[in-house]
Amino acid sequence: MFDYKKNRDWAENLTIVMQLGLTMAGCIVFCFFVGHYLDKWLGMRGAFTTVFILLGIAGGANVCYRQILEITEPKEKADPDGNGPNGS
Repeated sequence: MFDYKKNRDWAENLTIVMQLGLTMAGCIVFCFFVGHYLDKWLGMRGAFTTVFILLGIAGGANVCYRQILEITEPKEKADPDGNGPNGS
């Protein structure tokens, strides 16, 4: 059986990688279907599908980049007074 306590770091890294992959794939697939629907509706031959796939790649990369930054940035201690890190 899988012992989560022994492999905690490995399992947490796996969940992060899976989350990033699914986020990227979800953005691309969603944009594909939007572009495909618009092509069908307007009688085009794949112009919107191509544009929306490129937008899905760019948007998915942006979201993944932000998620990676959120994970890797050091956490600042919350100030109980609600002041910023400079005390102002």
